[in-house]
Amino acid sequence: MKKVILCGFLFLSIGAKSQTFKYRIVTSIESIVPGGGGRSRIIENGTEVDYTQFTTVRTKDGKEKTEKDRSDVKIDNLKESTLVNFYSFVGINFQNIASNDAMITSMLDKYSKDGWDLFNIVSGVESDSGKGDGTGIFITRFFFRKK
Repeated sequence: MKKVILCGFLFLSIGAKSQTFKYRIVTSIESIVPGGGGRSRIIENGTEVDYTQFTTVRTKDGKEKTEKDRSDVKIDNLKESTLVNFYSFVGINFQNIASNDAMITSMLDKYSKDGWDLFNIVSGVESDSGKGDGTGIFITRFFFRKK
């Protein structure tokens, strides 16, 4: 019996191929600035880059610094889909939240139909820190992959 299980495991191991994926990150930024003063968007990158072109390598012998500077990192091709702010003049606006949910759901449905697998979501907030601040953002990153 042990030989059968071992042979089966070896057969599966030999037949298994490593999978490679293509990745995509989409970011939503929802403003919490009252009165429509902020900007809320879904941002989609439209350019592929090679991060190694912007990487400095450090070793005990010194460093090999990239020739690129920060302005070279910025891309020109992106998509911005409009969202609405969380707050209106009178406070939190639940209709705006529902509208943003509908927009983000539409984006998720599109990526799913295009064969992308949503495998992780990360969010964070920089919120109103008290009297006199009145600003902040809610940011969510959606991580997709496709074989």
